[in-house]
Amino acid sequence: MRIERFDPVAEPDKVRACYKMYVAGLPVDNPEGPPFPEHHAAAWFELGFGGEPREVALAMDSAGAPAGWYLLELPQRSNTHLGFLELVVSPDQRRHGYGTALLRHAASRAAAHGRTLLSAETRRDSPGSGFAAAMGARAGVVAIRRVLELDSIPAGKLAGLRARAEAAAQGYSLLRWAGPTPEEDLLGVATVQAAMADAPHNPGEKPRGVDPERLRHNERRSIEVGMRRYSVAARCDRTGELAGLTQIAADPLELPWARQFITAVTKEHRGHRLGLLVKVDMLDMLATAEPEVRRILTDNADANQHMIAINAELGYRILDEQQSWELDVASIVD
Repeated sequence: MRIERFDPVAEPDKVRACYKMYVAGLPVDNPEGPPFPEHHAAAWFELGFGGEPREVALAMDSAGAPAGWYLLELPQRSNTHLGFLELVVSPDQRRHGYGTALLRHAASRAAAHGRTLLSAETRRDSPGSGFAAAMGARAGVVAIRRVLELDSIPAGKLAGLRARAEAAAQGYSLLRWAGPTPEEDLLGVATVQAAMADAPHNPGEKPRGVDPERLRHNERRSIEVGMRRYSVAARCDRTGELAGLTQIAADPLELPWARQFITAVTKEHRGHRLGLLVKVDMLDMLATAEPEVRRILTDNADANQHMIAINAELGYRILDEQQSWELDVASIVD
Protein backbone atom coordinates (compact mmCIF):
# COMPACT_ATOMS: atom_id res chain seq x y z
CA MET A 1 0.00 0.00 0.00
CA ARG A 2 1.23 3.50 -0.85
CA ILE A 3 -0.40 6.80 0.09
CA GLU A 4 0.68 9.94 -1.71
CA ARG A 5 -0.57 13.50 -1.72
CA PHE A 6 -1.17 15.01 -5.14
CA ASP A 7 -2.00 18.30 -6.82
CA PRO A 8 -5.55 18.18 -8.26
CA VAL A 9 -4.80 21.00 -10.70
CA ALA A 10 -1.66 19.39 -12.13
CA GLU A 11 -2.95 15.80 -11.97
CA PRO A 12 -6.56 15.71 -13.19
CA ASP A 13 -6.27 11.99 -13.99
CA LYS A 14 -6.01 11.29 -10.27
CA VAL A 15 -9.08 13.44 -9.61
CA ARG A 16 -10.97 11.33 -12.15
CA ALA A 17 -9.80 8.16 -10.39
CA CYS A 18 -11.12 9.53 -7.08
CA TYR A 19 -14.42 10.45 -8.68
CA LYS A 20 -14.82 6.94 -10.10
CA MET A 21 -14.36 5.45 -6.62
CA TYR A 22 -16.91 7.90 -5.22
CA VAL A 23 -19.48 6.90 -7.86
CA ALA A 24 -18.76 3.19 -7.39
CA GLY A 25 -19.52 3.51 -3.67
CA LEU A 26 -22.80 5.40 -4.03
CA PRO A 27 -25.10 2.33 -4.02
CA VAL A 28 -24.14 1.69 -0.37
CA ASP A 29 -22.70 5.04 0.75
CA ASN A 30 -25.36 7.43 -0.52
CA PRO A 31 -27.99 5.71 -2.67
CA GLU A 32 -30.88 8.15 -2.37
CA GLY A 33 -29.77 11.56 -3.57
CA PRO A 34 -28.24 12.78 -6.82
CA PRO A 35 -24.48 12.24 -7.23
CA PHE A 36 -22.34 15.32 -7.63
CA PRO A 37 -21.43 15.76 -11.31
CA GLU A 38 -17.79 15.15 -12.14
CA HIS A 39 -17.10 18.81 -12.92
CA HIS A 40 -18.39 19.78 -9.45
CA ALA A 41 -16.09 17.22 -7.86
CA ALA A 42 -13.12 18.48 -9.87
CA ALA A 43 -13.77 22.08 -8.77
CA TRP A 44 -14.16 20.95 -5.15
CA PHE A 45 -10.86 19.05 -5.29
CA GLU A 46 -8.99 21.88 -6.95
CA LEU A 47 -10.04 24.96 -5.03
CA GLY A 48 -13.17 24.21 -3.06
CA PHE A 49 -16.24 26.43 -2.98
CA GLY A 50 -15.29 28.35 0.16
CA GLY A 51 -11.72 29.13 -0.79
CA GLU A 52 -10.19 27.20 2.12
CA PRO A 53 -6.86 25.37 1.71
CA ARG A 54 -7.05 21.62 1.23
CA GLU A 55 -4.88 18.55 0.83
CA VAL A 56 -5.76 15.48 -1.21
CA ALA A 57 -4.12 12.05 -1.02
CA LEU A 58 -4.55 8.84 -2.99
CA ALA A 59 -3.95 5.29 -1.74
CA MET A 60 -2.58 2.76 -4.24
CA ASP A 61 -2.66 -1.01 -3.90
CA SER A 62 0.36 -3.28 -4.43
CA ALA A 63 -0.27 -3.27 -8.19
CA GLY A 64 -0.37 0.51 -8.34
CA ALA A 65 -4.14 0.75 -8.81
CA PRO A 66 -6.16 3.43 -6.95
CA ALA A 67 -7.75 2.00 -3.80
CA GLY A 68 -8.98 5.03 -1.85
CA TRP A 69 -8.54 8.74 -1.19
CA TYR A 70 -9.14 11.54 1.23
CA LEU A 71 -9.68 15.28 1.00
CA LEU A 72 -8.72 17.30 4.07
CA GLU A 73 -10.02 20.87 4.20
CA LEU A 74 -8.11 23.22 6.49
CA PRO A 75 -10.21 26.32 7.30
CA GLN A 76 -8.30 29.53 7.89
CA ARG A 77 -10.97 32.07 8.83
CA SER A 78 -12.69 30.15 11.62
CA ASN A 79 -12.50 26.68 13.16
CA THR A 80 -8.73 26.74 12.77
CA HIS A 81 -8.51 23.79 15.18
CA LEU A 82 -10.50 21.64 12.76
CA GLY A 83 -9.86 19.58 9.67
CA PHE A 84 -12.92 18.66 7.59
CA LEU A 85 -12.38 15.20 6.16
CA GLU A 86 -13.92 13.33 3.25
CA LEU A 87 -12.60 9.75 2.98
CA VAL A 88 -13.55 7.14 0.36
CA VAL A 89 -12.32 3.60 -0.19
CA SER A 90 -13.07 1.76 -3.43
CA PRO A 91 -15.85 -0.80 -2.76
CA ASP A 92 -13.69 -3.72 -3.92
CA GLN A 93 -10.91 -2.73 -1.50
CA ARG A 94 -12.91 -2.27 1.69
CA ARG A 95 -12.07 -4.14 4.88
CA HIS A 96 -8.44 -4.41 3.78
CA GLY A 97 -7.02 -1.64 5.96
CA TYR A 98 -7.10 1.20 3.44
CA GLY A 99 -9.60 3.26 5.42
CA THR A 100 -7.55 3.04 8.60
CA ALA A 101 -4.34 3.88 6.77
CA LEU A 102 -5.92 6.87 5.01
CA LEU A 103 -7.39 8.13 8.29
CA ARG A 104 -4.01 7.93 10.02
CA HIS A 105 -2.34 9.71 7.13
CA ALA A 106 -4.99 12.47 7.18
CA ALA A 107 -4.69 12.81 10.96
CA SER A 108 -0.91 13.20 10.71
CA ARG A 109 -1.36 15.93 8.11
CA ALA A 110 -3.98 17.64 10.28
CA ALA A 111 -1.58 17.54 13.23
CA ALA A 112 1.15 19.04 11.06
CA HIS A 113 -1.16 21.98 10.45
CA GLY A 114 -1.91 22.38 14.16
CA ARG A 115 -5.38 20.84 13.98
CA THR A 116 -6.71 18.94 16.99
CA LEU A 117 -10.06 17.72 15.69
CA LEU A 118 -11.30 15.99 12.55
CA SER A 119 -14.90 16.46 11.40
CA ALA A 120 -16.71 14.27 8.87
CA GLU A 121 -20.19 13.26 7.74
CA THR A 122 -21.63 9.93 6.62
CA ARG A 123 -25.05 8.54 5.79
CA ARG A 124 -26.54 7.08 8.94
CA ASP A 125 -26.23 3.27 9.15
CA SER A 126 -23.85 3.21 6.17
CA PRO A 127 -20.46 1.46 6.13
CA GLY A 128 -18.90 4.87 6.67
CA SER A 129 -20.83 5.34 9.91
CA GLY A 130 -19.72 1.92 11.12
CA PHE A 131 -16.11 2.80 10.32
CA ALA A 132 -16.31 6.16 12.11
CA ALA A 133 -17.74 4.58 15.24
CA ALA A 134 -15.13 1.81 15.19
CA MET A 135 -12.36 4.40 15.02
CA GLY A 136 -13.68 6.12 18.14
CA ALA A 137 -15.37 9.13 16.55
CA ARG A 138 -18.11 10.89 18.50
CA ALA A 139 -21.53 11.20 16.87
CA GLY A 140 -22.70 14.80 16.51
CA VAL A 141 -25.58 16.60 14.83
CA VAL A 142 -27.82 14.59 12.51
CA ALA A 143 -28.92 16.34 9.32
CA ILE A 144 -32.11 15.14 7.67
CA ARG A 145 -32.06 15.32 3.88
CA ARG A 146 -35.42 15.95 2.28
CA VAL A 147 -36.71 16.19 -1.26
CA LEU A 148 -39.64 18.14 -2.68
CA GLU A 149 -41.27 16.49 -5.69
CA LEU A 150 -42.76 19.44 -7.54
CA ASP A 151 -45.15 17.29 -9.54
CA SER A 152 -46.72 16.04 -6.30
CA ILE A 153 -47.80 19.50 -5.08
CA PRO A 154 -51.62 19.73 -5.32
CA ALA A 155 -53.09 22.48 -7.46
CA GLY A 156 -53.74 25.62 -5.44
CA LYS A 157 -51.59 24.57 -2.48
CA LEU A 158 -48.82 27.11 -3.06
CA ALA A 159 -51.32 29.92 -3.54
CA GLY A 160 -52.91 29.03 -0.22
CA LEU A 161 -49.55 28.94 1.57
CA ARG A 162 -48.59 32.28 0.04
CA ALA A 163 -51.82 33.90 1.20
CA ARG A 164 -51.27 32.73 4.78
CA ALA A 165 -47.65 33.85 4.76
CA GLU A 166 -48.48 37.26 3.28
CA ALA A 167 -51.10 37.83 5.97
CA ALA A 168 -48.38 37.49 8.62
CA ALA A 169 -45.75 39.40 6.62
CA GLN A 170 -47.36 42.80 6.34
CA GLY A 171 -44.69 45.48 6.01
CA TYR A 172 -42.28 43.35 3.98
CA SER A 173 -41.59 43.28 0.25
CA LEU A 174 -40.03 40.55 -1.87
CA LEU A 175 -37.19 40.93 -4.36
CA ARG A 176 -35.74 38.34 -6.74
CA TRP A 177 -32.54 37.99 -8.71
CA ALA A 178 -30.74 35.39 -10.79
CA GLY A 179 -26.97 35.01 -10.68
CA PRO A 180 -24.67 37.04 -8.39
CA THR A 181 -26.09 39.21 -5.64
CA PRO A 182 -26.57 42.84 -6.72
CA GLU A 183 -23.79 44.98 -5.28
CA GLU A 184 -26.21 47.13 -3.29
CA ASP A 185 -27.57 44.04 -1.48
CA LEU A 186 -24.28 42.24 -0.85
CA LEU A 187 -23.88 43.34 2.76
CA GLY A 188 -27.55 42.62 3.48
CA VAL A 189 -27.29 39.09 2.10
CA ALA A 190 -24.15 38.45 4.16
CA THR A 191 -26.00 39.70 7.26
CA VAL A 192 -28.95 37.37 6.66
CA GLN A 193 -26.66 34.41 5.99
CA ALA A 194 -24.88 35.13 9.27
CA ALA A 195 -28.22 34.59 11.01
CA MET A 196 -27.61 30.86 10.46
CA ALA A 197 -25.06 31.05 13.30
CA ASP A 198 -27.72 30.02 15.82
CA ALA A 199 -28.65 26.87 13.87
CA PRO A 200 -27.71 23.56 15.59
CA HIS A 201 -24.04 22.63 15.18
CA ASN A 202 -21.49 20.26 16.67
CA PRO A 203 -19.94 21.18 20.06
CA GLY A 204 -16.44 21.36 18.60
CA GLU A 205 -17.38 23.47 15.58
CA LYS A 206 -18.23 27.14 15.34
CA PRO A 207 -20.56 28.42 12.62
CA ARG A 208 -18.55 29.58 9.64
CA GLY A 209 -18.36 33.34 9.34
CA VAL A 210 -19.92 35.14 6.39
CA ASP A 211 -18.74 38.44 4.95
CA PRO A 212 -19.25 40.14 1.57
CA GLU A 213 -15.85 39.05 0.26
CA ARG A 214 -16.41 35.40 1.11
CA LEU A 215 -19.97 35.54 -0.19
CA ARG A 216 -18.81 36.90 -3.53
CA HIS A 217 -16.11 34.25 -3.78
CA ASN A 218 -18.61 31.43 -3.14
CA GLU A 219 -20.97 32.83 -5.75
CA ARG A 220 -18.21 33.12 -8.32
CA ARG A 221 -17.01 29.56 -7.74
CA SER A 222 -20.46 28.01 -8.05
CA ILE A 223 -21.21 29.95 -11.23
CA GLU A 224 -17.85 28.95 -12.71
CA VAL A 225 -18.80 25.26 -12.45
CA GLY A 226 -22.11 25.81 -14.22
CA MET A 227 -24.59 26.35 -11.40
CA ARG A 228 -27.43 28.75 -12.12
CA ARG A 229 -28.22 30.57 -8.86
CA TYR A 230 -31.60 32.02 -7.87
CA SER A 231 -32.39 34.17 -4.84
CA VAL A 232 -35.52 35.54 -3.19
CA ALA A 233 -35.20 37.99 -0.31
CA ALA A 234 -37.66 39.75 2.00
CA ARG A 235 -37.01 43.41 2.71
CA CYS A 236 -38.41 45.33 5.69
CA ASP A 237 -40.33 48.28 4.29
CA ARG A 238 -39.76 50.36 7.42
CA THR A 239 -35.97 50.01 7.69
CA GLY A 240 -35.01 48.94 4.17
CA GLU A 241 -32.86 46.09 5.52
CA LEU A 242 -32.97 42.54 4.23
CA ALA A 243 -34.78 40.32 6.70
CA GLY A 244 -35.05 36.91 5.03
CA LEU A 245 -33.45 34.99 2.18
CA THR A 246 -33.66 31.72 0.30
CA GLN A 247 -31.25 30.58 -2.44
CA ILE A 248 -31.35 27.62 -4.82
CA ALA A 249 -28.99 26.45 -7.55
CA ALA A 250 -29.68 24.33 -10.62
CA ASP A 251 -27.05 22.72 -12.84
CA PRO A 252 -27.98 21.66 -16.40
CA LEU A 253 -26.12 18.39 -15.83
CA GLU A 254 -28.10 17.60 -12.66
CA LEU A 255 -31.60 18.22 -13.95
CA PRO A 256 -34.30 17.48 -12.90
CA TRP A 257 -32.65 18.08 -9.49
CA ALA A 258 -31.93 21.45 -7.91
CA ARG A 259 -30.14 22.10 -4.62
CA GLN A 260 -31.31 24.33 -1.79
CA PHE A 261 -28.42 26.47 -0.56
CA ILE A 262 -29.78 28.47 2.35
CA THR A 263 -32.96 29.76 3.92
CA ALA A 264 -32.56 32.19 6.81
CA VAL A 265 -34.39 34.98 8.64
CA THR A 266 -32.66 37.44 10.97
CA LYS A 267 -33.63 37.24 14.64
CA GLU A 268 -35.39 40.60 14.82
CA HIS A 269 -37.69 39.70 11.92
CA ARG A 270 -38.70 36.19 12.89
CA GLY A 271 -42.33 35.35 13.61
CA HIS A 272 -43.70 36.88 10.38
CA ARG A 273 -43.66 33.71 8.24
CA LEU A 274 -40.89 35.15 6.07
CA GLY A 275 -39.21 31.77 5.72
CA LEU A 276 -42.33 30.25 4.20
CA LEU A 277 -43.00 33.32 2.06
CA VAL A 278 -39.58 33.42 0.39
CA LYS A 279 -39.61 29.65 -0.23
CA VAL A 280 -43.05 29.77 -1.88
CA ASP A 281 -41.98 32.70 -4.03
CA MET A 282 -38.84 30.79 -5.02
CA LEU A 283 -40.98 27.92 -6.33
CA ASP A 284 -42.91 30.40 -8.47
CA MET A 285 -39.63 31.85 -9.75
CA LEU A 286 -38.24 28.42 -10.64
CA ALA A 287 -41.41 27.44 -12.49
CA THR A 288 -40.53 30.10 -15.07
CA ALA A 289 -36.73 30.20 -14.87
CA GLU A 290 -36.07 26.44 -14.57
CA PRO A 291 -39.13 24.50 -15.79
CA GLU A 292 -37.09 21.28 -16.02
CA VAL A 293 -36.46 21.25 -12.27
CA ARG A 294 -38.80 18.67 -10.74
CA ARG A 295 -37.00 17.83 -7.47
CA ILE A 296 -35.38 20.07 -4.86
CA LEU A 297 -32.90 18.65 -2.34
CA THR A 298 -32.45 20.25 1.07
CA ASP A 299 -31.16 19.31 4.51
CA ASN A 300 -31.71 20.53 8.04
CA ALA A 301 -30.37 19.54 11.44
CA ASP A 302 -32.93 17.29 13.13
CA ALA A 303 -33.15 19.86 15.95
CA ASN A 304 -34.11 22.70 13.59
CA GLN A 305 -37.82 22.23 14.13
CA HIS A 306 -38.86 25.59 12.71
CA MET A 307 -37.39 24.98 9.25
CA ILE A 308 -38.53 21.36 9.32
CA ALA A 309 -42.09 22.58 9.90
CA ILE A 310 -41.86 24.93 6.91
CA ASN A 311 -40.56 22.14 4.68
CA ALA A 312 -43.36 19.85 5.88
CA GLU A 313 -45.93 22.49 4.90
CA LEU A 314 -44.43 22.62 1.42
CA GLY A 315 -44.53 18.84 1.08
CA TYR A 316 -40.90 17.78 1.48
CA ARG A 317 -40.38 14.09 2.32
CA ILE A 318 -37.44 12.53 4.14
CA LEU A 319 -34.74 11.14 1.88
CA ASP A 320 -32.15 9.97 4.42
CA GLU A 321 -30.17 11.00 7.50
CA GLN A 322 -26.59 12.28 7.50
CA GLN A 323 -24.57 11.73 10.68
CA SER A 324 -21.77 14.12 11.59
CA TRP A 325 -18.72 12.90 13.49
CA GLU A 326 -15.85 14.40 15.47
CA LEU A 327 -12.57 12.63 16.17
CA ASP A 328 -9.59 13.80 18.23
CA VAL A 329 -6.49 13.94 16.04
CA ALA A 330 -4.28 12.81 18.93
CA SER A 331 -6.23 9.57 19.33
CA ILE A 332 -5.30 8.55 15.78
CA VAL A 333 -1.79 9.98 15.54
CA ASP A 334 -0.74 8.38 18.85
